[in-house]
Amino acid sequence: MLESDFIDWVCRQGGFDPSTVLVGPGDDCAVVLCGSDKLLVTTDQVLDGVHFNLATHGAEAAGRKAMARNLSDVAAMAAVPFGAVASVSLSKGLTRSDAEAIYKGLRRIGDEFGCPLVGGDVAAWAGPLAVSATVFARDGDIEPVLRSGAKLGDAICLTGSLGGAWRSGRDLNFTPRIAEARTLAKNYDLHAMIDISDGLAKDLNHICKASGAGAKIIAADVPIHPNVALEAAFADGEDYELLFTLPADQAKRLCKYNPLTVKVTRVGTITQRQSLVLVLPDGTDEKLVPEGWEHQT
Repeated sequence: MLESDFIDWVCRQGGFDPSTVLVGPGDDCAVVLCGSDKLLVTTDQVLDGVHFNLATHGAEAAGRKAMARNLSDVAAMAAVPFGAVASVSLSKGLTRSDAEAIYKGLRRIGDEFGCPLVGGDVAAWAGPLAVSATVFARDGDIEPVLRSGAKLGDAICLTGSLGGAWRSGRDLNFTPRIAEARTLAKNYDLHAMIDISDGLAKDLNHICKASGAGAKIIAADVPIHPNVALEAAFADGEDYELLFTLPADQAKRLCKYNPLTVKVTRVGTITQRQSLVLVLPDGTDEKLVPEGWEHQT
């Protein structure tokens, strides 16, 4: 079973009251009405041997990553986190010191973004360490930016550089782009946004699929980290940068007068064809296959 196939099945089940559930499964956060306020909720987990290596990286890194992944989802909606709960399945043999380190990892990155850890659950079992966190956020007077709003002719932009996160350790110490997302949403007409967790190709395809659109990416314009192949930017994942679309004239202004502390690069254009195209340095086109990180069972 592929993770993406199962998620697609879940999204087709529906059954929500549209007057209270504004956004259900299929975006970076769910959005529900709580009185007159929009409440955003996201949950994610990390597993020893899949998302980190406990023996190499330590328990605190596991806690930090579990919280940071959720905060990155909040950033993808341009929202403001305000609280979190966590569930930890401790593997047999872990010490009290290890358990405290997990808590510290969760707490420190949460506190950094005004997202205190307010509760959770702890259990022990014979399997590997698993840490799950759920983050609650508010819209903060900015309409949540969904994956589904990309428009024909939109510029496709991203923050930072991509590729090689697993090999460099950036997958463990990345900074969720919450402040950057808020600045972008306040000053530009963002039509769609996602955080790059599964690779540029796969996450761009999420936007295109949700928006009923296609995309053309200019290979030479994709920013990559030093000593990283271009293919890594498309398929590695774990970069947790923002990928977003906006009107082309606004993208030109953004790239020229960038208000962020991280670089912003235009890498392509939203097209009408519901396919992904990569323009190679020699000017020829090839199909961009939306492959990236994929859980399988």
